[in-house]
Amino acid sequence: MNKLLDFGRKAMFYVRVLSGYEERRIRSYRLQLQQRLQQAQERKAGIRKVPEQIILSEVRRMVEEMQALNKKLDETEAVIEEYFKPIDKEAEIIMKVQLEGEEKTMKEMMKAMQNQALLEAAEAEKIGCLQNVDTDQHNQEKTSISMHTEVR
Repeated sequence: MNKLLDFGRKAMFYVRVLSGYEERRIRSYRLQLQQRLQQAQERKAGIRKVPEQIILSEVRRMVEEMQALNKKLDETEAVIEEYFKPIDKEAEIIMKVQLEGEEKTMKEMMKAMQNQALLEAAEAEKIGCLQNVDTDQHNQEKTSISMHTEVR
């Protein structure tokens, strides 16, 4: 009986092969395998792109955050500059007053030094005149003494 069943199975296989059923079944199976393989490759490529997309989105987010921080920093700097403008103006006024005071002091010192130099020059002139008078008197005394001795 087993032989009969084996013969029946073989006969059915031959009939399927000759009719083309087995070939269509093999081609269908092969097509299914190719489709599954293609889908798997597409999923694999998609999975490979996911980290890149995650990284790119993270980089974009970080850039946006940095731009927002830069904008806030610029706004803060502008507010600080506006806050310190009156103080800067007052400091500038104070500096001008100080410079004017220093210039005035320097001018006064220059005048005092010029006056001092004039006084010293006048004093030196007086001393020079007195020395000339003394030498003249001394010379006159010498001449009068020498004349006095000659007369005797």
